[in-house]
Parts: sequence; structure tokens; C-alpha cells
Amino acid sequence: MSASDEPTLFLTSDDIDGLATMPEYVEAVRDGYRDRGHGAPARPRTTLYADSPTGMLTGYTAILPTVGAMGGYTYAAGFGGQDAHFVLPLFDAESGEPLAVFDGASLNPFKTGATGGVAVDELAPPRADDLALFGSGAQARAQLTAAAAVRELERVEVYSPTADSRMSFAAEMNEQLDATVAAVASPSAAIEGADIVVTATNASEPVFDGSELEPGTHVTAMGQYHPEKREVDATTIERATYVTDLRDRVTNDAGAFIHAVEEGVVDEDHVHAELGEIVAGTARGRTSDDEITLFDSGGTAIETVAAAQMLLERARERGLGEEIEFAPASEALTGR
Repeated sequence: MSASDEPTLFLTSDDIDGLATMPEYVEAVRDGYRDRGHGAPARPRTTLYADSPTGMLTGYTAILPTVGAMGGYTYAAGFGGQDAHFVLPLFDAESGEPLAVFDGASLNPFKTGATGGVAVDELAPPRADDLALFGSGAQARAQLTAAAAVRELERVEVYSPTADSRMSFAAEMNEQLDATVAAVASPSAAIEGADIVVTATNASEPVFDGSELEPGTHVTAMGQYHPEKREVDATTIERATYVTDLRDRVTNDAGAFIHAVEEGVVDEDHVHAELGEIVAGTARGRTSDDEITLFDSGGTAIETVAAAQMLLERARERGLGEEIEFAPASEALTGR
């Protein structure tokens, strides 16, 4: 039994499907980042690459004392199966006892989208109602849903390179949101008049021209967690008040920031704050109507653990999950 006298659970994607709304994910993730802002430990991703067969093994961790949980993601992508699998172990932050193990892939867009939602709420203009979205996949869907949870959007312009993809995505989201969602034919058309710009792509080169951003715009970039990937250009980095999820990852895998440093337009002091510091009130967010802000979201265990703890509580209320047992080391580490 865990510290709360509850069994350790294995939770499948089906178990957690529909357990929480996006606004509930946003609030759970906000609590996680508030913990981080008050000093909770978290480490950026560490990735190991294999050449034969090609693939990567990635993991990251966090301890969130106020949330009451710790853990993180480990996932493998590529290799012989050319797919990805996510495992999410969750532990009690006080006792260290295992709370749950998640089949974690389905959780990913929701917790990542919720992080973007927190950033929009903290950094975008309060009356922002026009959003430009780059991307038309699962992560784009979650980012848009989360932004709509924290701002009363009236119009959304969607751009992705394939016309059919952006048009079908716009039609789908137009049915789900109160905002008018329309596909547009160019990046410039997307960001014209936008208060919020969100990039949710796997692009290796910038998806828009940063000189075209209007004063007061907020940008969330969530697809640049590799030194060679950059969804936004050096101009965007230079013009923006730059906020990240974790400072430790900025020079490690924040591709756009690394490129901007290499081009000489900024240095490491350009990092204004972590998102958690702004949520906790230990750093200031937006300070003027004309300020351009940027949140660089590379993915951390902060949102992962916070979202998983919330889902675990919901699953227990509904009697979901399969009970599993772990032997404590004091019993199992016998060497016999």
C-alpha cells in the first residue's frame, strides 16, 4: 500500500481517456509550475541516441512537494518498431512509495497543451482574442484547446504546409470551439493581426518571419526541443521577453535560442524567467501592452507529474486501474 493506504495502480490510456477537461489540466499544470517557482527540483530531458537500429531513449524527472507527487516520463521512439512508447511512474513525494504507473502516450498532448495554456494566461494580453496556429496535429489541437480555455478567442488562423491537413483541422476545430477557425495559405496571413502565435510543429527551420510580429504579441513555441530544431527565428528571440520552462534546458536543447546565441543577437542573460517563477509571483510576466513575449516549451516532468497526479485522483474516485505491487528495497534487496 502507498502512504495514503491506496494500492499502486497501473493506468492504461483507456483508463485516463476523458477523465479531465482541458481547463482542469491547465489548473493542475499551473499548480505544478507554482511548485517549481517556489524551488521544487526538476531536471530537463536527457536523451540517448542509437544508430542501429535508429532510435532514442528519453527521460526527465521532477519532485513537486505541494502537488504531493514526483516522477516523470521515460519513452522510446524509433528503433525497430518505428513507433514510440511512453511510461510514466508516479511516486508519493513524502514517502517515496509508488503511486501509479501510466501508459503515458495519450497524456502527452494534454499536459503539453495545458502548459501552453498556462503560459498564454500568464503572458498574453488579457483581451487577446485572435490566435495564429502553426501545425495541424495532436499537439496543435491540444495547444489550441488550452488557449481557448484561458482566453475568449474570436478568431483562429491555422497554417501548416499541407493544405488538406490545415483545412480538415480547421473544420474540425470550428465545430468544437466558439471561435471562428479558418485555414490560411501562408504564414504571413496567419500572424497578421494575431494577439497570440502558437507553433506546434516538428519543423527544423523557422515557420514565420519574426519581423512581422505585431507589438504586444505573445508566442508559444512547443516543438523545438533539439539543438537543430527551431520553429522561431533569431529575430523573434531578440524581440521577445524570453520565458522558458526550465533554465537548465535552454543551452541544451532549445534550438531557437541556441541559434540566436550563435548568431550573436542575444546571450544567455536574455532568459527573463522560468514560467514557474512567473506563476509563483517571484518574477514579473508581461509589463506593457506593446511587449512581445515568448514561452519556449520543451517539455518537462513538471507538467507531467502534476497532470498525472490529478488523473490518478480521478481514477481512484472512479475505481479505475489495475492494482500492482512493488516490493520495497528493504525486503527485496537481499542478494539471495
